[in-house]
Amino acid sequence: MFLRNAVLVGGGSLVWIPTVGAQGVTHHHHHDHWMPHVRPRPMPVPQPIGPVEVRSINAAVHINEQIAQTTLTVTFFNPAGRQQEGQVLLPVPSGAVLKSFVLEGAKAEFEAKILPREEARKVYDRIVARSKDPAILEFAGYGAVNSSVFPIPAFSECKLRLVYEELLPADVDRIDYVLPRSESLDYRVNWNIEVSWALKGGIATAYSPSHDISPRKKGKGMRLKLGGRIAPGPFRLSVLRKKKKEAVASFLTHPDEAGESGHFLLLMAPPVRDDHAPKLSREVTVVMDRSGSMAGEKLDQARAAALQVIEGLEEGEFFNLMIYNEAVEVFAEQPVVMNRDSIIRARQFIQSIRVSGGTNINGALQRAIAQPARKGTVPIVLFLTDGLPTIGETSEKRIRENTSDANKNHRRIFTFGVGVDVNTPLLSRLADDSRATATYVLPKEKVEVKVASVFRRLIGPVLSFPQIKVVDQGGNPVPHRISDMVPHQLPDFFANDQIIVTGRYRGSEPLEFRLTGDDGRARKKFTFTFKPAKNRHPFVPRLWAMRKIAILTEALRDLGADSALGGLSGDNVDRNDPRVKELVDEIVRLSTEHGILTEYTAFLALDGEVFRPQEQRNRRAAFNFDEKALKLRSGVGSVTQDLNLWTQKGANNLNPTNGYVNAALEVEEVKNVAQCADMAFFKRGKEWVDASLTLVGRAANLPVREISVDSPEFKQLVDKLVAKQRQSCLSLGNNLELVVDGVRYRVR
Repeated sequence: MFLRNAVLVGGGSLVWIPTVGAQGVTHHHHHDHWMPHVRPRPMPVPQPIGPVEVRSINAAVHINEQIAQTTLTVTFFNPAGRQQEGQVLLPVPSGAVLKSFVLEGAKAEFEAKILPREEARKVYDRIVARSKDPAILEFAGYGAVNSSVFPIPAFSECKLRLVYEELLPADVDRIDYVLPRSESLDYRVNWNIEVSWALKGGIATAYSPSHDISPRKKGKGMRLKLGGRIAPGPFRLSVLRKKKKEAVASFLTHPDEAGESGHFLLLMAPPVRDDHAPKLSREVTVVMDRSGSMAGEKLDQARAAALQVIEGLEEGEFFNLMIYNEAVEVFAEQPVVMNRDSIIRARQFIQSIRVSGGTNINGALQRAIAQPARKGTVPIVLFLTDGLPTIGETSEKRIRENTSDANKNHRRIFTFGVGVDVNTPLLSRLADDSRATATYVLPKEKVEVKVASVFRRLIGPVLSFPQIKVVDQGGNPVPHRISDMVPHQLPDFFANDQIIVTGRYRGSEPLEFRLTGDDGRARKKFTFTFKPAKNRHPFVPRLWAMRKIAILTEALRDLGADSALGGLSGDNVDRNDPRVKELVDEIVRLSTEHGILTEYTAFLALDGEVFRPQEQRNRRAAFNFDEKALKLRSGVGSVTQDLNLWTQKGANNLNPTNGYVNAALEVEEVKNVAQCADMAFFKRGKEWVDASLTLVGRAANLPVREISVDSPEFKQLVDKLVAKQRQSCLSLGNNLELVVDGVRYRVR
């Protein structure tokens, strides 16, 4: 029954359904936007009646094993001068059971029930037919809580609290939870989400592909909080059940339309350390720049960082300290065991550091990696610099080559660029080549805080030199079945780690992913069976594409090594180089197909740019890459490039707004592009166009059908989208052009 005004709370997304003419007011709607139209009448002019707003939503989720109880508290506000009545539809997962429905402060009771998916869809269709806005059909495929009509007093807030329960789906050791929320780009309701989850035997890891989370383990469970203007789209959360002494893994797949191939995501948690068995320990060498530019606060913070690292080691682990300018000075000839005596001497060494001279990066690296490594340790270098190489070898490419050739003990080189006068591609590649990470300390940030953040993640190594080999169930190699794995080289596994590998697969026969690594005693092996499934997880190909684009961009950055020094390596390249063209063309293709834009390709979202001939698009992109990725090696613009690349390369969750840090150190979002399920759309005027129609050869000769949202054909189109789990594209509203099953639909 939809008499009176109705509120659709799409997990918080507001749609105001028009009511014919109280006081001559016509209501228009699009999500939480509303524009009144007032009929002219004699004085006094009546005030327009604003629609009821959704002010905020609090979601409290308590999960025990597979039983999830979700409590939503929705705060409404009536801005009008008289009370308004409304009806609430709230999308919920299919199979959910309503436990409670309460309107705070109301004297009357209001009935509510959960509509099954099919009934909810009929209600959505009726609303769309009346209001000509298909946006709410992004929730087709869900059930819905449907409440009775209730009044909200004038100029007042009221809170609706409802509770529902559901049995969560499980895939072997993985359990998944989804909280429906709108994917609309203009969706801006404030959310607070709190989750507590308990599992018998404990949780190995918690993962969200949709949002950035920082779960805190507590006993055999975990808790997490999100708040504020969190990214639009459903909140997805998965946990892996802990296994004693075993690495735990799970696969999420997204098959292509034909079902013969697709993308996969491998989520892994390391084995639990056995406290009674010999274990891996750390051998840490802190290498600090003491050139003249480090004077003052930088040196004070570097000293604090070094001391923090040394004192954070466990008894029996090893450390060394090195400082460098044009020469290298060492605390000890080789790493020493951490004990009371060595700590006292290390403090004295750190306090005696003074600044002077230039920056011999190559010499310092050579000295650090030449140390003999102890068996049963993970050898780590924490390398700090605030400048460019000015003494000794200064070629970016040769420093990389020298380090790679000399690093026989496979030391992990975690680099820290302090300030913006550093060669960021050099620091990034030194880290990446050695299974480590690069970190940049921006102006006004604290060195010791950044170093501590990295070092905290290096607690309790459990598996070093991990490798993955893929074979069939008979143990035979399977060339061409798995490709484009990112990362291609796994980092070491530390306690509480989470490793995510994305890639592409072909064929439907089961495979075995064999993970091997050293645990301090022997080479361990863990086997995970991969069975390509029909279940579709649309975030998987997009996460893979985000990482792949970052890898290709890094390859471009590598081509620019030494270009600022006149091409010392003989590899001075520009945008006309065939190697540059090949990389740029592939980046532009992936960016366009998946709607993943970066600082180099953001121009594609300018009105009409992505619809220009492919050659023009690629030429402009090549110019951007030439000016930034190839030529810019230091300075704030170079630092932000590498910050963005590290974020994208290690992306575990989606970035629906394509946000990146610009050269002004501000987060910039890319407008006019939308990521919906596994589709992407670009805005052209007032129309959203399927990205596949911008790719060469995709749009030619496709039959075109123009349909209206109140037609039977539109309902059939929605059915097709729901079957493919792509109905979220309808959140873009009217004027949509998309390809479904080889037909080009223009929805009006």
